[in-house]
Amino acid sequence: MLLAHPALLTDLVREYETLSALDADEGGPAARRRLDDVGYSLCVATGTSDVDAALLAARHRLPGARVYDDSALTGARRHRGSRALSRR
Repeated sequence: MLLAHPALLTDLVREYETLSALDADEGGPAARRRLDDVGYSLCVATGTSDVDAALLAARHRLPGARVYDDSALTGARRHRGSRALSRR
């Protein structure tokens, strides 16, 4: 599956949250249409069919969303390095 660029997801999430905070749903037709369009774009960009799921998926894919933990890689590097030393 193709993944949307994090910058696009950031912009979409930010715009959706802004429109929601401004109650675009209760606003005029243009504001409601823009909220629907951004919600649809989020769904397409995340491969979901529900705006709430799209928001969760987008936030999960944003930089800094997960704790950076490379302990498994670090351990694997040490292990490979120790094997290489024992072969000499």
